[in-house]
Amino acid sequence: MNDSREINLTILEQVLLPHGMVPAEDFDSSGIILYKGEKRGELQQKVRFMLSSARTFESAEGEVIERAIRFWRAELSPTGQDGDAGTDEMEVDEEHLKELASDAPVIRLVNHFIARALDLAASDVHFEPEESELAVRARVDGVMVKIDTISAANRTAVASRLKLMARMDIGEKRLPQDGRIGFQLGGRRLDLRVSTLPGVHGESIVLRILDRGDLGTDLNGLGMPSELLARYNALTQQPNGMILITGPTGSGKTTTLYATLDKLNTGNQKIITVEDPVEYQLPGVTQVQVNSAIGLNFAAGLRSIVRQDPDIILIGEIRDQETADIACESALTGHLVFSTLHTNDAAGAVSRLMDIGVEPYLISASLLAVQAQRLVRRVCPRCVTDHPLKEDEAQALHLPRREWATIKRGTGCEYCGGTGYRGRIGLYELLPFSSAIRRLVNAQADTDEIRAQAVSEGMVTLRQDALDKLKLGVTTPEEVIRVTSARH
Repeated sequence: MNDSREINLTILEQVLLPHGMVPAEDFDSSGIILYKGEKRGELQQKVRFMLSSARTFESAEGEVIERAIRFWRAELSPTGQDGDAGTDEMEVDEEHLKELASDAPVIRLVNHFIARALDLAASDVHFEPEESELAVRARVDGVMVKIDTISAANRTAVASRLKLMARMDIGEKRLPQDGRIGFQLGGRRLDLRVSTLPGVHGESIVLRILDRGDLGTDLNGLGMPSELLARYNALTQQPNGMILITGPTGSGKTTTLYATLDKLNTGNQKIITVEDPVEYQLPGVTQVQVNSAIGLNFAAGLRSIVRQDPDIILIGEIRDQETADIACESALTGHLVFSTLHTNDAAGAVSRLMDIGVEPYLISASLLAVQAQRLVRRVCPRCVTDHPLKEDEAQALHLPRREWATIKRGTGCEYCGGTGYRGRIGLYELLPFSSAIRRLVNAQADTDEIRAQAVSEGMVTLRQDALDKLKLGVTTPEEVIRVTSARH
């Protein structure tokens, strides 16, 4: 197969045409490509990705092409194998993947996407395979933004590069995998959490970006109203009891907890955390990473923590009854406990704990407070302008329009990437456990009764905090509607 005509026929018949890379009419009868100039160069680049070779068509070696054919047949096979292909062929395919992942253009491409995500201050980067391309999107201020697209021919190379960096099984495409990448870009140290998920058109890969040098640990800068912040700070000074932070994924719960521990970490108390994962390392704090593979879950970690003589305990998340029971008991035996739950509002935390099996008396006796929170996008400070409140917005927010003559919006500029928003701020709802609230919990009152009692005692709801920030020109009606409901 050293004759260039045979090599080109092989590329045409077994590599390019079956994968839809070029139409048949673009070749002459002997299989020689008809493209000239720039178009020819683009196709050559595609084939080099497939062959893991920098050779031109005419000088490619038969062994390289045969290996590419085996790989691409295996790629399309439901079993991941090429007919009767044996172990040797699968090992060759894995070696080919590693060669793809180590190709200089692929390395530059992946690094470019990570750098672009950092420029946008994104929290996550999504590599989403589609039928004819690989879409690259980023989550910026909680909203998905499209960055770029990659041709279908290159998506395996990109996926292989990410999996190799994360020390995953590069040949495993049928099962989800999780990994981690330590990445340095300029002077910034990044921790990238990588997750893969097999899909119809290939593996979906998501990178969670944690910037070790960008942890905002100041409670004063999170957006808590001054009165609520004062009450929250007073609660964190209690010698024992439990404070829960609730909200959906991506609502800033971890940031609030780290900011709280940073404030409490004066050196006079022993602080231990059990987390999954440990997102940021806090000096002076003992942090335990959950490892379910060896039986170290939240409950097991918490049982060991209480024997370490801690003053303050942070549990990354309460997921089951055993963890919840140990957390409540720890709060009753002289420890200040912090943790998180996934609930819609503060009052909903009580019913959630009851649902997983915690006794009402244990909840009422151990809980100091529940704080619910969300994140809304801030109006860009460089392109902010006054706008009249629209009638439909006033109706959706149940606002008297005459009292809301104008609101603030961003018109879009280079600083905010044309979105009109730059950064996010928290919305907060703090429910301290008063005597009346404890009686309702013991009586197994429903969420609505607990919420109504809390509001009567002065609790500001998430929606009200959002409206206050809207009036101050911090956010927009669209953000208030998107993030909160009237019930909040």
